[in-house]
Amino acid sequence: MNRGERLHWWQTRWFVAFATFLAIVPLLWPDIPPLVDLPGHMGRYRVQLVYDQYPHLHQWYNFNWSLMGNLGVDLLVIPLSKVFGLELAVKLIVMAIPATTVAGLLMIAREVHGRIPASALFALPLAYAFPFHFGFVNFALSMGLALLGFGWWLRLARLGKFQFRSIVFLPISVLIWITHTFGWGVLGVLAFSAELIRQHDKHRGQDFVQSWVLPWFKAGIQCLSLAPPVLLMLAWRSGGHVTGQTADWFNWRAKMLWITQVFRDRWQLFDIASVGVLFLLLFKAIRDPNLQYSRNLGLSFLFLAAVYVLLPRIVFGSAYADMRLVPFLLAIGIIAIRPKPGLSMRGAATVAAIGMAFFGARMAATTWSFFLYDKSYDRELKALEHLPEGARLISFVGETCYNEWKMTRLQHVPALALERKLAYTNDQWSMPGAQLLTVRYDAAKRFAHDPSQIVTDVQCPREWWRPVPWALSRFPRDAFDYVWLLRPPEFPDKFLQGLVPVYTDDHSNSGLYRVDHSIPAPVIRPGELPLPKWERDLILNDGRQFNSNLPEPEASPSPMLP
Repeated sequence: MNRGERLHWWQTRWFVAFATFLAIVPLLWPDIPPLVDLPGHMGRYRVQLVYDQYPHLHQWYNFNWSLMGNLGVDLLVIPLSKVFGLELAVKLIVMAIPATTVAGLLMIAREVHGRIPASALFALPLAYAFPFHFGFVNFALSMGLALLGFGWWLRLARLGKFQFRSIVFLPISVLIWITHTFGWGVLGVLAFSAELIRQHDKHRGQDFVQSWVLPWFKAGIQCLSLAPPVLLMLAWRSGGHVTGQTADWFNWRAKMLWITQVFRDRWQLFDIASVGVLFLLLFKAIRDPNLQYSRNLGLSFLFLAAVYVLLPRIVFGSAYADMRLVPFLLAIGIIAIRPKPGLSMRGAATVAAIGMAFFGARMAATTWSFFLYDKSYDRELKALEHLPEGARLISFVGETCYNEWKMTRLQHVPALALERKLAYTNDQWSMPGAQLLTVRYDAAKRFAHDPSQIVTDVQCPREWWRPVPWALSRFPRDAFDYVWLLRPPEFPDKFLQGLVPVYTDDHSNSGLYRVDHSIPAPVIRPGELPLPKWERDLILNDGRQFNSNLPEPEASPSPMLP
């Protein structure tokens, strides 16, 4: 596109500002962004802020600062919580994530095409893709920063400021890596592919070596300013305290599932149809003589697609590694599309209007969805009004084996008891080297950390979750004073034996109960219930309930894979 052409409404700075604001609208109402893992992270943030002030936290958790590629929000909440309080600070940071994602995509589109193409508007709803809904906030923040960083990388190249770019991206690469390793890796892939095209175009028409081989070497040299985090990565992963498996390679069924679920939120038909709109546009750009793909972003798309194919589902104990890349892979593919010279502005305006309608519809649906989730959070959190500060709390959150499209997003709400009441909660992750916080409350035994808070009505295949009767009868009652049930499945009343109601919800099975230590736990008779996975170590003839030699899972199995 000619940069001297008259700007149209979707190419103006006013539109970029409006689109960026529209991206934060779904998060304006909820007090706590209803993202699955976020409440669990908020519990950790509270511990890091007050760990030295409350000795009882030392009995339950280890918290040690260390340099790792997963600290974005953890660091930002320190200064912001002093000004706004922790909950509002977290909300403001989370609101910035879709805003930076939208701004980054539009910046990249402008730098690559000279003007924002009308079709780029279809990529903007991907700021609210499934990885964001899941609450991978450090990852999502790093990706937003990586998109902005890539836009600036392209701009500095267009202005010929290569030396300045090399200097300034040394600290930028480190900051993005500290936010989350994934964002730094994606920035490297995008920057290298862009440099490869630039170097190839620079030497086009020369011999094979000059135009096809040498550009790979020169692109690598230009990207050396992004390399310093490699040393940080080696230091982090070589630490003796670091654990976590890397597994589940080339799971094609899962990879196809992540693509169809890229917009997964509440309404399955609407979410899948939205994915269909994106693929319709991607295929139309191949066949339509009026559209074409940018070679720059087209190569970036191919590189990211190769990374997606090669990336396993679990990396260093962190699940859904490949799933996280899907929305950004699609977004780069969408913003790579541009009209060929000669397309009428009337046609472009129609595409822009449809793209804006698509963006607006997705934001409206997400806003209503988040409002409904916020109402469910408010309802469940009433129980905390009756919980004393510093309580030893065990929580059980209902889940099913059926992989419903709409998740309850309550899986880590128990951590808000830690965030608000400094109570012990059994839903924290405990993966040394992946999180700053690990669990040390030995008395909790096999109910110490995630996913011990998840309960079901039956034993789910290939899951670590317990049926609720087993959880209520087997948790070590001497280690806890309160039990918090959040929408558990139906179960016989006998399993509430020894639990005194403190607060109950009349419209669900949710409630807060005080443990009466003078009353024994209910007994499960032989054959009364199927033996769940985590109880296979019961040895009935000598009365032992737990075998500490059994290995703990390093990553929660996927609740989305059938």
